[in-house]
Amino acid sequence: MAPPSQILSTLLLLTTCSLLSPANSATCSSQTFTGNNLYRFCTDLPTLNSYLHWSYNPSQSSLSIAFIAPPVTPSGWISWAINPTATGMVGSQALIAFRDSKGGMTVKTYNVSSYGPLKESKVWYDVKESSAEFSGGVMRLFATVVLQEKGETAVNHVWQVGGSVTGGVPDKHDFGAGNLGAKGRLDLLRGQSNGDTGGDSGIRKRNIHGVLNVVSWGIMFPVGIIIARYMRTFPSADPAWFYLHVFCQVAAYAIGVSGWATGLKLGGESKGVTYPIHRNIGITLFSLATIQVFALFLRPKKDHKYRTYWNIYHYSFGYSIIVLGIINIFKGFDILNPEPKWKNAYIAVIVVLGGIAVLLEVITWTVVLRRKKLGKLHDGF
Repeated sequence: MAPPSQILSTLLLLTTCSLLSPANSATCSSQTFTGNNLYRFCTDLPTLNSYLHWSYNPSQSSLSIAFIAPPVTPSGWISWAINPTATGMVGSQALIAFRDSKGGMTVKTYNVSSYGPLKESKVWYDVKESSAEFSGGVMRLFATVVLQEKGETAVNHVWQVGGSVTGGVPDKHDFGAGNLGAKGRLDLLRGQSNGDTGGDSGIRKRNIHGVLNVVSWGIMFPVGIIIARYMRTFPSADPAWFYLHVFCQVAAYAIGVSGWATGLKLGGESKGVTYPIHRNIGITLFSLATIQVFALFLRPKKDHKYRTYWNIYHYSFGYSIIVLGIINIFKGFDILNPEPKWKNAYIAVIVVLGGIAVLLEVITWTVVLRRKKLGKLHDGF
């Protein structure tokens, strides 16, 4: 039996390594990547201390993945594969990442037809791009592939780690329980894998952030401005239009503040991922909207000498918020990359609001010109 001092040293070493290793993140949702890579789903895989992030575009059958795992040794390898015919390693179409002879990371493809020596070969899916990183004892394999079958929404996937590479060829992996259990069924659209322990909370937070901002800056603020611009043309709508306008803008501001706060929280939790244009527009929107809210308290009477200046300030800030809000929403769509139907739905909303505004603009000018014409006729008598 080892001396107590040696056992204590070993335990301290293992504890220190577990604290320092990025692979031991609590969940995949806390992991970030260089280059601002962002994926729609992620899962904590049940074996080999590994994680998978992915996004899937069904219209193009394009699948982008990031597989993270610690190799058995620094000179080892990691692999993620799709098996189109079975559930295990044999028959899988594998991507394997390891150090090449020059010490850099490389990713190669293998059609694993048996448990014998591997031979680099083409796989059944088209690999558009692939790369790998190694730091902190963890390898990260990135790839974008195009699946052959259109509309495929679930695949058998396999993952694995090994301890050595000989002559540029990955050697056999261990056959422990974790290695043999490294397989499952991956639902590409619903974000689920066999043995899944969650991990898509980050996506949920980003979705909440997006919904709040779409409702606030993208819908309620424009509706509030439409109400103010066109309803006040009709004397019978006074003062109802004013209270409706105030309600829409104050509610939009409150929802927008919530969306802004969730954005700050997401930024704090994802220090390695930044979107400066989206962030800066968001800060500008929040600042303009905050100043705009004060317009309610600074509003002078209609006959006051400063009313003209107040109108200029109020109108310019209001229309700036609409323009910046819509721009930033589309920036958010590009970042989050949701299913096309959500972006299309928002475009439809904007088109409808724009059509209503154009129709009301025509009606308003018709009413105004008719009033001027009647006023001239009245002055002529």
